[in-house]
Amino acid sequence: MEFRDYYKTLGVARDAAADDIRKAFRRLARKYHPDVSKEADAETRMKEVNEAYAVLSDPEKRAAYDQLGRDYRPGQEFRPPPDWDAGFEFSPHQGFQGADFSEFFSELFGRMGARAHGEDHYAKVLLDVEDAFLGASRQIALRVPKVDAQGRVALETRTLNVKIPAGVREGQLIRLAGQGAAGAGKPGDLLLEVHFKPHARYRVEGRDLHVDLPVAPWEAALGAVVRLEAPGGALKVRIPAGAQSARVLRVRGRGIPGEPPGDLLLAIRVVLPPADTDEARALYEQMARDLAFDPRAGT
Repeated sequence: MEFRDYYKTLGVARDAAADDIRKAFRRLARKYHPDVSKEADAETRMKEVNEAYAVLSDPEKRAAYDQLGRDYRPGQEFRPPPDWDAGFEFSPHQGFQGADFSEFFSELFGRMGARAHGEDHYAKVLLDVEDAFLGASRQIALRVPKVDAQGRVALETRTLNVKIPAGVREGQLIRLAGQGAAGAGKPGDLLLEVHFKPHARYRVEGRDLHVDLPVAPWEAALGAVVRLEAPGGALKVRIPAGAQSARVLRVRGRGIPGEPPGDLLLAIRVVLPPADTDEARALYEQMARDLAFDPRAGT
């Protein structure tokens, strides 16, 4: 997928005021609208202009696009980084359902605000996996676009104290009553969609928790009971004799809490001691002589 430079499409500077963007759109619409244009590629160009205007005329989308796109060039190969949109606050989509926009637009903005309604607002937040086990109170900073007196978009930060319920799962919405937009009547709510930060040890799938379990060769060959630190507390795990790397052990009910709770899945990883001393080398040489083991036999 190629990066799209919406500012170049409309022919405006990156710091263009909202009024300049409207004028550029109207000028290009008069030039490329299929009902009046004589240009051979009028329909394609009009779609590009509509898409660029949909982003740059919306302060929320424009602010997010500016943050993401500052280091990219038109036509450059592009994939949005994971969780690039976390911390941006969005209001519901207006008028884009069914619009014939590009894959680039859908990748960036297809979900933003789609789960909010009316005066509700939406934001994606990143939490630590550990917060899902006991619950927590966290201070969360959201980036909120504002249009200044010159019609330019700037980002402001608002900070909220949020109570994270125990057992929260990936994709769950936490509703903060009255923290959305202030409408004519009752203020809307703010919907926080939970995602977990990448973790050095754990990987989350639903309520299940995946983790590598390093074991020594003798533990894998002979079997053993090993102690493991896990988010829900330490536990003892039995390694069956003859266990091989990549074998997965399931500990039921030790994943993320819930009804029912998830499981803890342990992927065995046999770790060899280094042969960095004379004694260690002698042991490996003895094993090579006495065991007559060929790991490639039968392949």
